Amino acid sequence: MTPPLSNAEKRDLKARAQRLEPMLKVGHAGVSDAFVRSLDRALLEHELVKIKFTDFKDQKKELAPQIAEKTESTIIAQVGNVAVYFRRKSSSGGAEENEK
Repeated sequence: MTPPLSNAEKRDLKARAQRLEPMLKVGHAGVSDAFVRSLDRALLEHELVKIKFTDFKDQKKELAPQIAEKTESTIIAQVGNVAVYFRRKSSSGGAEENEK
């Protein structure tokens, strides 16, 4: 597991996230396996990813932590219909590498 983020790190990530556009949207398909895989790839590449709930807005408070758990990421911010996730890039390139 990754070490918890300090308050200073969280503040910095929230500031960075304000300039981001949502990369993914939770639409009518919901939190499908394909959505989780897409978010996982985005986190591998960018570390900090903003998503938008275009559907399932009533369940976003329950879904956001489930998404974080499935992607082993941390929720940095959740405002309105937007959530920001962070996961540090692995310096060792662990078992999740998808190289062929």
